[in-house]
Amino acid sequence: MRIPIVIDTDPGIDDAVAILMAFAAENLDIKAITTVVGNVELEKTTVNALKLVEFSGLNIKVASGAEKHIRREHFSAEWYHGASGLGNLKFPDPHIKVCDKNAYDTIYEEACKYSGELRLVCLGPLTNIASTILIYPDIVDKIHSITIMGGAINGGNDTPAAEFNMYADPEAARIVFESKVPVTMIGLDVTNRALLYKDDIDEIGRGNNKMAKLVAKLATKIYENCKALKVEGAAMHDPFAMGYVIDNSIMKYKSFHVDVETSSDLTRGKTIVDVNNLLNKPANVNVGIDLDRDKFVSMLKKLFI
Repeated sequence: MRIPIVIDTDPGIDDAVAILMAFAAENLDIKAITTVVGNVELEKTTVNALKLVEFSGLNIKVASGAEKHIRREHFSAEWYHGASGLGNLKFPDPHIKVCDKNAYDTIYEEACKYSGELRLVCLGPLTNIASTILIYPDIVDKIHSITIMGGAINGGNDTPAAEFNMYADPEAARIVFESKVPVTMIGLDVTNRALLYKDDIDEIGRGNNKMAKLVAKLATKIYENCKALKVEGAAMHDPFAMGYVIDNSIMKYKSFHVDVETSSDLTRGKTIVDVNNLLNKPANVNVGIDLDRDKFVSMLKKLFI
């Protein structure tokens, strides 16, 4: 049985790799890609999603979502992803058009079609998902689960306390965590260790197909960015989250109560993971704690080579 999913994303060079993984995975059935403001502005994330779909030759609808976060001003990550969001890679302008329905209506429509089976795979700020929950409260009974790339038990990558997606829209993250939908949070505790090394990237690049060569180019850009940050390997944040959806044996998790800081300027977006159950509140999130990096890298190579 193929797993029906909606990918909510803000492409993004590592988002792009994750999306290409989903395209290549035989066990995933992509019902839609919904775009959100995040790494770059909504117009760019939407165009990037259209470019990737057209490049793949697949028939997958792209629906545009939130151009603003719930309460926060947008700030981009162009310093990492480039002005377009896809590094310095050049794509022709896409001929396919964005879906007539917006992201919220699209997510709800697909949830109703696949009641109880649809999985949301969230690679950017959670603005679209929170908004959908607010607009259609009954969706919480219609989706199977939400898999999030974001957060961390310890530390951040946008501030000392917070990971980028959580920092961008902490109010949205709180709504999702409190929704009672089964949530898996795949944060920096595992994704910082989901590294592709130069030899891995070169091997993928030798694949005799256009998907492999594009993945290698994107991974090379990530590798260069990480090297500038003194990390000897390409940290595959969003690709690892997608990898977990494809094969959940690549990650171990534990269930904790998780909240997100929305009030403090100093710790805005910090995911508060109650590891020691000090709050005595029921667990609401499965939190990634360990990974099988070799199995993940093997999966990535098998998808494209």
